[in-house]
Amino acid sequence: MLTAAQLKAARALVGMEQRALAEASGVSLPTIQRMEASTGTVRGVIESLMKVMAALEAAGVEFINEGATSAGGGRGVRLRKRSE
Repeated sequence: MLTAAQLKAARALVGMEQRALAEASGVSLPTIQRMEASTGTVRGVIESLMKVMAALEAAGVEFINEGATSAGGGRGVRLRKRSE
């Protein structure tokens, strides 16, 4: 599951504008904008989401599942669980 915040953060990490992500993924700019405007988990056509994630991965992003470790060892950001 990918959240809108993760999508925006991933794009920011590689310095990619929304338009460039749309071109790299083959997904329309309005679709990228809708994905990033979502609250919580990104909803939409799974094929489009997979294309967007693949384009970001090709640009150097590593998506890390909750509780998983990073295999790549590169720089990155992870949101830690907040204590309540």
